[in-house]
Amino acid sequence: MSDILFEINDGIATITLNRPEKLNAMNRGMTKLLREYVETCNSNNDVRVVILTSEGERAFCAGSDIKDLDSYETPWDWRTHFGYCEAVRSLKKPAIAAINGWALGGGLEMALGCDIRIASTNANFGAPEIKLGWIGGGGMTTLLAGAIGSSHTAIMIMTGEPIDAEKALAWGLISECVQPEELKPRALELARMIADRAPIAAESAKINLNAAFSMSRDLAIAYERDLQVIAFATEDANEGRLAFKEKRKPNFKRK
Repeated sequence: MSDILFEINDGIATITLNRPEKLNAMNRGMTKLLREYVETCNSNNDVRVVILTSEGERAFCAGSDIKDLDSYETPWDWRTHFGYCEAVRSLKKPAIAAINGWALGGGLEMALGCDIRIASTNANFGAPEIKLGWIGGGGMTTLLAGAIGSSHTAIMIMTGEPIDAEKALAWGLISECVQPEELKPRALELARMIADRAPIAAESAKINLNAAFSMSRDLAIAYERDLQVIAFATEDANEGRLAFKEKRKPNFKRK
């Protein structure tokens, strides 16, 4: 059985971390698989949304396998590698993280790399790197601060102490908190809604959301207008307007 499972159904790609006996900790082999599956999602026009989730009740992902970290010969090799966090952030399609159990270190960073985060009531989130003598390097501080603000981020990255799902919801780290048995069905429900929307518009919305956090306000608003014009000129936009007039469900084709 593979350490990462992958399937595509009805426009929804599901990437499932499948190493529960090791808390789904990531190693080089898993990273290679993840990169391949992300590339498949990006290049396959039939994929409209991606769900990132895991097997097992104990952990979404405990980050990097510590034994695997010792396999890098030099700090430069570690600095320049294209890791699993970068792979998730390189997804061009809307991405939903369905988080069950512990999301620690790089596991939290992978979740932060997704556009939407939902979690089960037994989820816990932490940036424990400081307890081991370093800090997160997969976007932890920047992405966490964007999600929960600087003070909450400081608490997490400077103490290394985890927070539970209730606090994660209150702080804005996740959008929804559901019972464990409801997690994957709810992720699928959200994914189906997004998959039903115009794909180019959904991908543009993802690009625009990222731009909102990396540009000045004026540039971000101007960029949004440019993306709007591009989306408005597509065949899907014409189909959307026609379907509205004819009071029927639109048939979007990513054109």
